[in-house]
Amino acid sequence: MTGGLVTLGEALGVVAATEPGPLAPGAAMRMDFAGAEATVAIGVRRLGHESAWVGSVGADAVGTMVLDRLRAERVDISRCRIDPELPSGLMVRERRTADHMRVIYYRKGFAGSRLSAADIDTAQIAAARVLHLTGITPALSSSARDAVHTALDAAIDAGAIVSLDINYRRALWSEPDAAVELSKLVSRADIVFAGADEAAILVPAATPAAMAESLAALGPSQVVIKLGSEGALALHNGQLIRQPAVGIRSVDPVGAGDAFVAGYLAGVLDDGSVRHSLQLATTCGAFAVSVAGDWAGLPFRHELGLLTGADINR
Repeated sequence: MTGGLVTLGEALGVVAATEPGPLAPGAAMRMDFAGAEATVAIGVRRLGHESAWVGSVGADAVGTMVLDRLRAERVDISRCRIDPELPSGLMVRERRTADHMRVIYYRKGFAGSRLSAADIDTAQIAAARVLHLTGITPALSSSARDAVHTALDAAIDAGAIVSLDINYRRALWSEPDAAVELSKLVSRADIVFAGADEAAILVPAATPAAMAESLAALGPSQVVIKLGSEGALALHNGQLIRQPAVGIRSVDPVGAGDAFVAGYLAGVLDDGSVRHSLQLATTCGAFAVSVAGDWAGLPFRHELGLLTGADINR
């Protein structure tokens, strides 16, 4: 792969309730998979750019499902590890009420945490234009953290763009522990994405614009604050750019942030302006929430005008 995006992280099988109510024998469930980085890789590929995902899955039905789907989406998985000893991780989503979802993770000690520096092909990283990282991967295990830093060093040495989505997961580590590691990553990244609550882990809680400025002071040239239904704002070279959300009826909010990042990075690979990237990002986020599941609603390039009526292909 030359010139596209490389990302690394965890992918989990998902067993999701299709109807509201407590989990009980006979409850209707849907099988799928999820993973922030895998979602970004699929989203970027659907928008016409090459992408690669590096991860570790079990030699089981869940691992096979993940890799088969990524192959079908034409994501490069040539550096993925198939672990013969540990099973793939799993996520169970319960729709306890129509408006409230509960999530249980089975990930500690599972195959995804086995990702290591040995899985990183520095030549693959050097050939990419963008390396995308999240705050999930370094929290999985010490070996996964080493993999992140190995990839980061290779990208910086090669002059690739480094993207970081804070993507804080409370179940994986405490805010103080996360702040120590994420501060290091932010200082070496070119583009940083965060929700307002995630940004507050690293910088004083204030307005989104003020938090963007504080994050930019740590080193990145672009900071993007995701604001959900209020859209997003980006700070680039001191200029603040706001983008409203695309109005749409939400079916499932899961995966919207990762779809947003995929759209933004596709815009970067388009060599477009920050405004162009923000428009792609908010459009992809809207597509994602209009369909159940993490990645299924990600748009293809020819579909982008369906929600906005505008041509944002370039």
